[in-house]
Amino acid sequence: MKFENTKVFNFEGALRGMRNPMNSWDRSDSYYKLSESENDSISWGDFISQDKINRGKDTFTIGENDMKLAQTLIKAGSEHRKFMRQIFVSVDITAPLYWWSEYDTYKIGTTANSCSKMHKIHSKEFCRNDFSFDELNKESLVFLDTIIAKLEELRLKYIETKDKQYWYAIIQLLPSSYNQKRTVTMTYENVFNMIHQRMNHKLNEWSGKDDSSKPNFISWTKKLPYAEELLFIEKENKGEN
Repeated sequence: MKFENTKVFNFEGALRGMRNPMNSWDRSDSYYKLSESENDSISWGDFISQDKINRGKDTFTIGENDMKLAQTLIKAGSEHRKFMRQIFVSVDITAPLYWWSEYDTYKIGTTANSCSKMHKIHSKEFCRNDFSFDELNKESLVFLDTIIAKLEELRLKYIETKDKQYWYAIIQLLPSSYNQKRTVTMTYENVFNMIHQRMNHKLNEWSGKDDSSKPNFISWTKKLPYAEELLFIEKENKGEN
């Protein structure tokens, strides 16, 4: 399992909109930090009016007032923390099909573009690294190698003959441990819900409970900006899942 090219954006817009209901923009204290110097900072209003560019090099910092309001809204429930739906995450995830089948339950607010099995499954040689096998014992690995050898045999026959029966055989025999890469976009609200629904999941790829040193979803989310303050905050509303 791999998480690559993680990008998080629109903190500014989300927190600005967070203050719209009470017209409390004057209390906002978040800012862009323009350099390594602690004193070199600028409010986001000034940041825009001075037409600052190269934003990719600037660090957005959530101020104390904004953080207090954000955490209050998070604890109040999903209908109050709408700003979380406006903080966006983009990431490339490579994971086994059995993990993706569970991820696919999250349809609202998420989008994914995947590497195609239908079009490209026959385009490269099958090998062990195409599969997740870290939990297999020696006996099971031998069986996996047998499956891989058969898939490769079918692939070569399909390339040679273009007979669709060989392609269909690959699709129907392909194990759920086959790794697929998808570029995913989601919101902090999606991530928040996934964390609280999956942190004790049986699959280590979700929870990392069996071995947190292996790549897993929860460990990845802990590295996101303000994860502890916004995503792992303890919810007071016990009735909310």
